[in-house]
Amino acid sequence: MKNLTNILFASALSVALISCDKSDPSANNVTLHFNNTFKDKTIVLGDANSTQASINTSAAGQTHQFSELKYVISNIRLVKTDGQEIPYNINDLDKGATVIDHSKASTLSYVLSNIPAADYKQLKFGLGVKPELNTLDEVRFPNFYNTAGKNDTKMMWEWGTGYRFTKIEGFYDTDKKKLSIHTGSTLDGKRENQATYVPGVDAYRDITLTLPEVVLVGKASTVIYVKADFDKLLSGTTNTITLRSGTGPDDNATPNIHTADGMVQFVDNLGGNGKSNQSGMFSITHVKN
Repeated sequence: MKNLTNILFASALSVALISCDKSDPSANNVTLHFNNTFKDKTIVLGDANSTQASINTSAAGQTHQFSELKYVISNIRLVKTDGQEIPYNINDLDKGATVIDHSKASTLSYVLSNIPAADYKQLKFGLGVKPELNTLDEVRFPNFYNTAGKNDTKMMWEWGTGYRFTKIEGFYDTDKKKLSIHTGSTLDGKRENQATYVPGVDAYRDITLTLPEVVLVGKASTVIYVKADFDKLLSGTTNTITLRSGTGPDDNATPNIHTADGMVQFVDNLGGNGKSNQSGMFSITHVKN
């Protein structure tokens, strides 16, 4: 009987050891889930005649709605409780960047794999592409190039060598005038001669978000829920913007009209000004450990 008890105990111990050795790779995954909102309500896209589309009212009392909403997330880093930053493929757009497309649910969750087991207190990422990588390099980053350049995405400037960082289409005011706001870093120089191109406006913004609770990577698959509040497009911490259509320097409702300086007002609202505001429209609602 004693021998049988020893055998059973040894068997149970063996099973326990095997279970402990059999690690779960997903425990080191961190999913960033993006929820695009007007204030606290998830945005519903629609055309000018839609009865379902979300209609938002700005701080200046101007109504607006979206028919298309896309933006680029890259340069992702997690910050440990001791302050050490863990970069996630920050120099590889194929492995460490994504286009968030509100019309495609599959793009709203982005999985970071093989994150080192540790306790983390902050999330950092870029809205857009940092200057040293912001070229349309099909050879170096074919997957991201393809994703950004698809006909239904069009996250590339037609006139230069860089990516669009944010692409918003829609309508504003009660008469549904066209709203078309595209942001991205610009180039100065002669359009017909690329040799004259020099960096212009830097529209890349680095976002820093403090987690509401410590993320424990390595114990279970983690989800960080990130809210992008597009109410701040016109009603930001930095600027209160009124949309206007026309051909003057202060008209800003379409990309072929608003100036680079006018574009920066939208950029500072969405991504922060990089100084007093480093979160822009982004916040973390909760985490799931």
